[in-house]
Amino acid sequence: MPELPVVIVGGLHADARKAAVARLLADVPGSVVLHHDLATAAAGTVVRTVRDAHGVVSAGEAPLVNDCACCALREDLVPELVRLRDAGTTRLAVVELWDSVEPKAMAEVVTAGGLTVTGVLTAVDPALVLPYLGNGDDLAEGGLAAAATDLRTVADTFARQLEYAPVLAVLDSPEADDEDRELLAQLHPTARTVPIGTGGPAGEDAPLARAALAGFDVEAAAAAQHPACALLPADADAHGVATLVWHRRRPFHPGRLYDALEDLTCAAARSRGRFWLADKPDVLLHWDAAGGALCVESAGPWLAALPDAAWELLPPVRRAAAALDWHPDHGDRCQHLVFTSPGLDRDGLARLLESCLLTDAEYAAGRDAWKRLPPAFDTLLEV
Repeated sequence: MPELPVVIVGGLHADARKAAVARLLADVPGSVVLHHDLATAAAGTVVRTVRDAHGVVSAGEAPLVNDCACCALREDLVPELVRLRDAGTTRLAVVELWDSVEPKAMAEVVTAGGLTVTGVLTAVDPALVLPYLGNGDDLAEGGLAAAATDLRTVADTFARQLEYAPVLAVLDSPEADDEDRELLAQLHPTARTVPIGTGGPAGEDAPLARAALAGFDVEAAAAAQHPACALLPADADAHGVATLVWHRRRPFHPGRLYDALEDLTCAAARSRGRFWLADKPDVLLHWDAAGGALCVESAGPWLAALPDAAWELLPPVRRAAAALDWHPDHGDRCQHLVFTSPGLDRDGLARLLESCLLTDAEYAAGRDAWKRLPPAFDTLLEV
Protein backbone atom coordinates (compact mmCIF):
# COMPACT_ATOMS: atom_id res chain seq x y z
CA MET A 1 0.00 0.00 0.00
CA PRO A 2 1.15 3.57 -0.62
CA GLU A 3 2.19 5.69 2.37
CA LEU A 4 -1.15 7.46 2.23
CA PRO A 5 -3.80 6.20 -0.19
CA VAL A 6 -6.03 9.01 -1.44
CA VAL A 7 -9.55 8.48 -2.76
CA ILE A 8 -11.46 11.29 -4.44
CA VAL A 9 -15.24 11.38 -4.04
CA GLY A 10 -17.15 13.92 -6.11
CA GLY A 11 -20.50 14.66 -7.65
CA LEU A 12 -23.24 17.26 -7.77
CA HIS A 13 -25.62 14.88 -5.97
CA ALA A 14 -24.68 16.10 -2.49
CA ASP A 15 -26.74 13.60 -0.49
CA ALA A 16 -25.25 10.67 -2.39
CA ARG A 17 -21.75 12.09 -2.03
CA LYS A 18 -22.10 12.59 1.72
CA ALA A 19 -23.51 9.08 2.13
CA ALA A 20 -20.56 7.59 0.23
CA VAL A 21 -18.07 9.52 2.35
CA ALA A 22 -19.80 8.48 5.58
CA ARG A 23 -19.69 4.83 4.49
CA LEU A 24 -15.95 5.05 3.78
CA LEU A 25 -15.32 6.63 7.19
CA ALA A 26 -17.28 3.84 8.86
CA ASP A 27 -15.63 1.02 6.93
CA VAL A 28 -11.96 2.07 6.92
CA PRO A 29 -10.51 2.55 10.41
CA GLY A 30 -8.14 5.48 10.63
CA SER A 31 -9.64 7.26 7.63
CA VAL A 32 -10.25 11.01 7.48
CA VAL A 33 -12.15 13.26 5.10
CA LEU A 34 -10.66 16.45 3.73
CA HIS A 35 -13.21 18.92 2.36
CA HIS A 36 -12.91 22.45 0.99
CA ASP A 37 -16.16 24.44 1.08
CA LEU A 38 -16.13 26.82 -1.87
CA ALA A 39 -19.47 28.38 -0.86
CA THR A 40 -17.54 30.82 1.35
CA ALA A 41 -15.62 32.24 -1.62
CA ALA A 42 -17.69 35.44 -1.61
CA ALA A 43 -16.04 36.28 1.70
CA GLY A 44 -12.59 35.84 0.13
CA THR A 45 -11.66 32.46 1.58
CA VAL A 46 -12.24 28.74 1.18
CA VAL A 47 -13.00 26.87 4.41
CA ARG A 48 -11.12 23.60 4.89
CA THR A 49 -12.19 20.88 7.33
CA VAL A 50 -10.65 17.56 8.23
CA ARG A 51 -12.92 15.11 10.02
CA ASP A 52 -12.96 11.47 11.02
CA ALA A 53 -15.83 9.17 11.92
CA HIS A 54 -16.31 11.03 15.23
CA GLY A 55 -16.34 14.61 13.98
CA VAL A 56 -14.16 17.55 12.96
CA VAL A 57 -10.45 17.07 13.69
CA SER A 58 -9.22 20.41 12.37
CA ALA A 59 -10.42 23.41 10.37
CA GLY A 60 -8.81 26.31 8.60
CA GLU A 61 -9.10 28.78 5.76
CA ALA A 62 -7.31 29.18 2.45
CA PRO A 63 -7.32 32.57 0.74
CA LEU A 64 -8.60 32.87 -2.81
CA VAL A 65 -5.99 32.70 -5.55
CA ASN A 66 -6.61 35.22 -8.33
CA ASP A 67 -10.22 35.55 -7.10
CA CYS A 68 -10.70 31.86 -7.83
CA ALA A 69 -12.01 29.47 -5.18
CA CYS A 70 -11.08 26.39 -7.20
CA CYS A 71 -7.52 27.72 -7.55
CA ALA A 72 -7.36 28.08 -3.76
CA LEU A 73 -8.44 24.46 -3.47
CA ARG A 74 -5.68 23.39 -5.85
CA GLU A 75 -3.06 25.32 -3.86
CA ASP A 76 -4.20 24.06 -0.46
CA LEU A 77 -5.09 20.43 -1.16
CA VAL A 78 -1.67 18.84 -1.64
CA PRO A 79 0.02 20.51 1.39
CA GLU A 80 -2.82 19.29 3.59
CA LEU A 81 -2.54 15.76 2.25
CA VAL A 82 1.23 15.83 2.74
CA ARG A 83 0.68 16.94 6.33
CA LEU A 84 -1.66 14.01 6.90
CA ARG A 85 0.82 11.63 5.29
CA ASP A 86 3.75 12.86 7.33
CA ALA A 87 1.79 12.59 10.58
CA GLY A 88 1.62 8.85 9.87
CA THR A 89 -1.72 8.23 11.61
CA THR A 90 -4.10 8.24 8.64
CA ARG A 91 -5.08 4.94 6.96
CA LEU A 92 -7.02 6.54 4.07
CA ALA A 93 -7.47 10.17 3.01
CA VAL A 94 -10.89 10.79 1.46
CA VAL A 95 -11.02 14.01 -0.55
CA GLU A 96 -14.68 15.02 -0.66
CA LEU A 97 -14.96 17.50 -3.50
CA TRP A 98 -17.28 20.47 -3.31
CA ASP A 99 -20.39 20.12 -5.50
CA SER A 100 -19.20 21.43 -8.88
CA VAL A 101 -15.49 20.59 -8.62
CA GLU A 102 -14.56 18.03 -11.27
CA PRO A 103 -12.56 14.97 -10.21
CA LYS A 104 -10.25 14.96 -13.24
CA ALA A 105 -8.51 18.19 -12.26
CA MET A 106 -8.14 17.19 -8.62
CA ALA A 107 -6.86 13.67 -9.40
CA GLU A 108 -4.18 15.21 -11.60
CA VAL A 109 -3.25 17.80 -8.94
CA VAL A 110 -2.89 15.13 -6.24
CA THR A 111 -0.83 12.85 -8.49
CA ALA A 112 1.42 15.71 -9.60
CA GLY A 113 2.00 16.45 -5.92
CA GLY A 114 3.66 13.07 -5.44
CA LEU A 115 0.73 11.36 -3.72
CA THR A 116 -1.07 8.20 -4.78
CA VAL A 117 -4.69 8.30 -5.87
CA THR A 118 -6.09 4.82 -5.30
CA GLY A 119 -9.65 5.56 -6.39
CA VAL A 120 -11.95 8.14 -7.96
CA LEU A 121 -15.64 7.80 -7.19
CA THR A 122 -18.58 9.86 -8.39
CA ALA A 123 -21.59 9.54 -6.11
CA VAL A 124 -24.93 9.35 -7.90
CA ASP A 125 -28.61 9.28 -7.08
CA PRO A 126 -30.13 7.46 -10.09
CA ALA A 127 -33.41 9.38 -9.73
CA LEU A 128 -31.53 12.65 -10.35
CA VAL A 129 -29.49 11.64 -13.40
CA LEU A 130 -32.00 12.81 -16.02
CA PRO A 131 -32.97 16.04 -14.19
CA TYR A 132 -29.32 17.01 -13.88
CA LEU A 133 -28.48 16.08 -17.48
CA GLY A 134 -31.41 18.21 -18.59
CA ASN A 135 -30.46 21.22 -16.49
CA GLY A 136 -28.92 23.82 -18.78
CA ASP A 137 -28.68 26.49 -16.06
CA ASP A 138 -25.32 28.10 -15.44
CA LEU A 139 -23.64 26.93 -12.24
CA ALA A 140 -23.49 30.56 -11.14
CA GLU A 141 -27.30 30.73 -11.03
CA GLY A 142 -27.34 28.09 -8.30
CA GLY A 143 -24.34 29.44 -6.39
CA LEU A 144 -22.23 26.55 -7.63
CA ALA A 145 -19.62 28.37 -9.74
CA ALA A 146 -16.03 27.73 -8.69
CA ALA A 147 -14.79 31.10 -9.95
CA ALA A 148 -16.17 34.39 -11.23
CA THR A 149 -15.24 33.29 -14.75
CA ASP A 150 -16.87 29.84 -14.40
CA LEU A 151 -19.24 29.50 -17.37
CA ARG A 152 -20.08 25.82 -16.97
CA THR A 153 -23.64 24.55 -16.75
CA VAL A 154 -25.13 22.02 -14.35
CA ALA A 155 -25.61 19.51 -17.19
CA ASP A 156 -22.13 19.56 -18.70
CA THR A 157 -20.46 19.55 -15.27
CA PHE A 158 -22.50 16.58 -14.10
CA ALA A 159 -21.80 14.70 -17.34
CA ARG A 160 -18.03 15.08 -16.93
CA GLN A 161 -18.15 14.11 -13.25
CA LEU A 162 -20.12 11.00 -14.14
CA GLU A 163 -18.06 9.89 -17.14
CA TYR A 164 -14.58 10.43 -15.69
CA ALA A 165 -14.89 8.21 -12.64
CA PRO A 166 -14.26 4.47 -13.11
CA VAL A 167 -16.45 3.83 -10.05
CA LEU A 168 -19.99 5.09 -9.47
CA ALA A 169 -21.12 5.05 -5.84
CA VAL A 170 -24.87 4.66 -6.26
CA LEU A 171 -27.42 5.69 -3.66
CA ASP A 172 -30.30 3.29 -3.07
CA SER A 173 -32.95 5.85 -3.94
CA PRO A 174 -36.59 4.77 -3.48
CA GLU A 175 -37.57 7.27 -6.16
CA ALA A 176 -35.40 5.66 -8.85
CA ASP A 177 -37.01 3.29 -11.33
CA ASP A 178 -35.72 0.91 -14.01
CA GLU A 179 -35.50 3.71 -16.57
CA ASP A 180 -33.30 5.80 -14.25
CA ARG A 181 -30.96 2.90 -13.58
CA GLU A 182 -30.82 1.97 -17.27
CA LEU A 183 -29.97 5.56 -18.23
CA LEU A 184 -27.09 5.52 -15.76
CA ALA A 185 -25.87 2.18 -17.11
CA GLN A 186 -25.96 3.32 -20.74
CA LEU A 187 -24.25 6.64 -20.04
CA HIS A 188 -21.23 4.95 -18.45
CA PRO A 189 -21.31 1.23 -19.30
CA THR A 190 -17.67 0.61 -18.36
CA ALA A 191 -18.06 1.97 -14.82
CA ARG A 192 -17.98 -0.27 -11.81
CA THR A 193 -21.24 0.42 -9.96
CA VAL A 194 -21.08 0.07 -6.17
CA PRO A 195 -24.08 0.53 -3.87
CA ILE A 196 -23.61 2.98 -1.01
CA GLY A 197 -26.21 1.28 1.22
CA THR A 198 -25.49 0.30 4.78
CA GLY A 199 -26.21 -3.39 4.18
CA GLY A 200 -23.66 -6.00 3.10
CA PRO A 201 -20.10 -6.52 4.31
CA ALA A 202 -18.51 -3.92 6.56
CA GLY A 203 -14.90 -2.96 7.07
CA GLU A 204 -12.22 -2.78 4.41
CA ASP A 205 -13.80 -5.75 2.62
CA ALA A 206 -16.93 -3.69 1.93
CA PRO A 207 -17.41 -3.02 -1.81
CA LEU A 208 -17.02 0.76 -1.51
CA ALA A 209 -13.83 0.47 0.54
CA ARG A 210 -12.37 -2.04 -1.92
CA ALA A 211 -13.19 0.31 -4.80
CA ALA A 212 -11.51 3.19 -2.98
CA LEU A 213 -8.30 1.20 -2.59
CA ALA A 214 -8.31 -0.67 -5.92
CA GLY A 215 -5.93 1.65 -7.76
CA PHE A 216 -6.30 4.44 -10.31
CA ASP A 217 -4.37 5.42 -13.45
CA VAL A 218 -4.54 9.17 -14.10
CA GLU A 219 -3.14 8.93 -17.63
CA ALA A 220 -5.54 6.15 -18.65
CA ALA A 221 -8.48 8.08 -17.21
CA ALA A 222 -7.54 11.19 -19.20
CA ALA A 223 -7.15 9.15 -22.40
CA ALA A 224 -10.59 7.63 -21.88
CA GLN A 225 -12.05 11.16 -22.02
CA HIS A 226 -10.10 12.42 -25.02
CA PRO A 227 -12.42 12.60 -28.05
CA ALA A 228 -9.89 10.80 -30.27
CA CYS A 229 -9.86 7.66 -28.13
CA ALA A 230 -12.75 8.03 -25.70
CA LEU A 231 -14.48 4.90 -24.43
CA LEU A 232 -17.91 5.80 -25.80
CA PRO A 233 -21.09 3.84 -25.03
CA ALA A 234 -22.30 1.08 -27.33
CA ASP A 235 -25.69 0.64 -29.02
CA ALA A 236 -28.37 -0.25 -26.50
CA ASP A 237 -32.14 -0.21 -26.07
CA ALA A 238 -33.80 -1.24 -22.81
CA HIS A 239 -36.34 0.01 -20.24
CA GLY A 240 -37.31 2.95 -22.45
CA VAL A 241 -33.71 4.20 -22.80
CA ALA A 242 -31.71 3.92 -26.00
CA THR A 243 -28.20 4.68 -27.20
CA LEU A 244 -27.51 5.28 -30.88
CA VAL A 245 -23.92 4.89 -32.07
CA TRP A 246 -23.55 6.59 -35.43
CA HIS A 247 -20.35 5.85 -37.36
CA ARG A 248 -19.70 6.96 -40.94
CA ARG A 249 -16.71 7.42 -43.30
CA ARG A 250 -17.98 10.49 -45.17
CA PRO A 251 -17.54 14.12 -44.08
CA PHE A 252 -20.34 16.43 -43.01
CA HIS A 253 -21.45 19.31 -45.19
CA PRO A 254 -20.70 22.23 -42.85
CA GLY A 255 -23.78 24.27 -43.76
CA ARG A 256 -26.31 21.46 -43.46
CA LEU A 257 -24.82 20.24 -40.20
CA TYR A 258 -24.84 23.75 -38.76
CA ASP A 259 -28.50 24.18 -39.68
CA ALA A 260 -29.33 20.90 -37.91
CA LEU A 261 -27.41 21.61 -34.70
CA GLU A 262 -30.41 22.64 -32.60
CA ASP A 263 -32.42 19.55 -33.53
CA LEU A 264 -29.44 17.26 -33.00
CA THR A 265 -28.56 18.81 -29.66
CA CYS A 266 -32.11 18.48 -28.33
CA ALA A 267 -32.61 14.96 -29.67
CA ALA A 268 -30.92 13.29 -26.67
CA ALA A 269 -30.23 13.91 -23.02
CA ARG A 270 -26.54 13.34 -23.72
CA SER A 271 -24.49 13.17 -26.90
CA ARG A 272 -20.75 13.17 -27.51
CA GLY A 273 -18.04 11.99 -29.84
CA ARG A 274 -15.84 13.17 -32.68
CA PHE A 275 -16.71 14.37 -36.16
CA TRP A 276 -15.28 15.51 -39.47
CA LEU A 277 -16.22 18.59 -41.50
CA ALA A 278 -15.56 18.57 -45.24
CA ASP A 279 -14.10 22.10 -45.23
CA LYS A 280 -11.74 21.29 -42.31
CA PRO A 281 -10.31 17.90 -43.32
CA ASP A 282 -7.34 18.03 -40.95
CA VAL A 283 -9.20 18.99 -37.75
CA LEU A 284 -10.65 16.43 -35.35
CA LEU A 285 -13.72 18.10 -33.87
CA HIS A 286 -15.20 17.27 -30.48
CA TRP A 287 -18.98 17.07 -29.98
CA ASP A 288 -20.15 17.48 -26.36
CA ALA A 289 -23.84 18.11 -25.64
CA ALA A 290 -26.00 18.00 -22.49
CA GLY A 291 -28.83 20.07 -21.10
CA GLY A 292 -29.85 21.31 -24.55
CA ALA A 293 -26.48 23.00 -25.07
CA LEU A 294 -23.68 21.97 -27.42
CA CYS A 295 -19.96 22.59 -27.18
CA VAL A 296 -17.96 22.08 -30.37
CA GLU A 297 -14.20 22.52 -30.27
CA SER A 298 -11.04 21.42 -32.01
CA ALA A 299 -9.28 18.45 -30.43
CA GLY A 300 -6.19 18.82 -32.61
CA PRO A 301 -5.37 17.13 -35.90
CA TRP A 302 -6.47 13.76 -37.16
CA LEU A 303 -3.49 11.42 -37.20
CA ALA A 304 -3.86 11.12 -40.96
CA ALA A 305 -3.02 14.82 -41.20
CA LEU A 306 0.31 14.41 -39.38
CA PRO A 307 3.68 13.40 -40.82
CA ASP A 308 4.75 9.88 -39.88
CA ALA A 309 7.50 11.19 -37.62
CA ALA A 310 4.94 12.93 -35.39
CA TRP A 311 3.18 9.68 -34.57
CA GLU A 312 5.92 8.59 -32.20
CA LEU A 313 5.21 11.65 -30.05
CA LEU A 314 1.64 10.53 -29.42
CA PRO A 315 0.46 8.16 -26.66
CA PRO A 316 0.11 4.50 -27.72
CA VAL A 317 -3.61 4.58 -26.89
CA ARG A 318 -4.13 7.36 -29.42
CA ARG A 319 -2.30 5.42 -32.14
CA ALA A 320 -4.25 2.27 -31.31
CA ALA A 321 -7.58 4.12 -31.51
CA ALA A 322 -6.63 5.55 -34.90
CA ALA A 323 -5.63 2.13 -36.18
CA LEU A 324 -9.06 0.73 -35.30
CA ASP A 325 -10.73 3.49 -37.37
CA TRP A 326 -8.22 3.50 -40.24
CA HIS A 327 -9.54 3.85 -43.80
CA PRO A 328 -7.28 3.51 -46.87
CA ASP A 329 -8.38 6.89 -48.26
CA HIS A 330 -9.30 8.95 -45.18
CA GLY A 331 -7.08 7.50 -42.45
CA ASP A 332 -8.70 7.95 -39.04
CA ARG A 333 -11.10 10.66 -40.21
CA CYS A 334 -14.65 9.58 -39.43
CA GLN A 335 -17.93 10.41 -37.76
CA HIS A 336 -18.34 8.72 -34.39
CA LEU A 337 -21.22 10.24 -32.44
CA VAL A 338 -23.20 8.66 -29.61
CA PHE A 339 -26.66 9.77 -28.45
CA THR A 340 -28.27 8.48 -25.22
CA SER A 341 -31.73 9.31 -23.94
CA PRO A 342 -35.06 7.99 -22.74
CA GLY A 343 -37.52 7.96 -25.64
CA LEU A 344 -34.78 8.40 -28.24
CA ASP A 345 -36.05 8.53 -31.83
CA ARG A 346 -33.23 6.43 -33.23
CA ASP A 347 -34.56 6.26 -36.80
CA GLY A 348 -35.38 9.95 -37.04
CA LEU A 349 -32.04 10.93 -35.56
CA ALA A 350 -30.15 8.68 -37.95
CA ARG A 351 -32.02 10.16 -40.93
CA LEU A 352 -31.20 13.69 -39.79
CA LEU A 353 -27.51 12.84 -39.39
CA GLU A 354 -27.39 11.16 -42.80
CA SER A 355 -28.91 14.26 -44.41
CA CYS A 356 -25.98 16.33 -43.12
CA LEU A 357 -23.33 14.26 -44.90
CA LEU A 358 -21.98 15.18 -48.32
CA THR A 359 -24.17 13.89 -51.14
CA ASP A 360 -22.70 11.47 -53.66
CA ALA A 361 -22.10 14.34 -56.10
CA GLU A 362 -20.48 16.53 -53.44
CA TYR A 363 -18.33 13.66 -52.26
CA ALA A 364 -17.20 12.87 -55.83
CA ALA A 365 -16.14 16.50 -56.36
CA GLY A 366 -13.08 15.83 -54.19
CA ARG A 367 -11.23 17.52 -51.35
CA ASP A 368 -10.36 20.71 -53.15
CA ALA A 369 -14.06 21.35 -53.73
CA TRP A 370 -14.87 20.43 -50.11
CA LYS A 371 -12.48 23.06 -48.80
CA ARG A 372 -14.37 25.74 -50.75
CA LEU A 373 -17.67 25.02 -49.02
CA PRO A 374 -18.96 27.89 -46.85
CA PRO A 375 -17.19 27.74 -43.46
CA ALA A 376 -20.34 27.64 -41.32
CA PHE A 377 -18.53 26.61 -38.12
CA ASP A 378 -15.87 29.35 -38.04
CA THR A 379 -17.82 31.53 -35.62
CA LEU A 380 -18.62 28.60 -33.34
CA LEU A 381 -14.97 27.54 -33.35
CA GLU A 382 -13.76 31.15 -33.09
CA VAL A 383 -11.52 30.65 -36.13
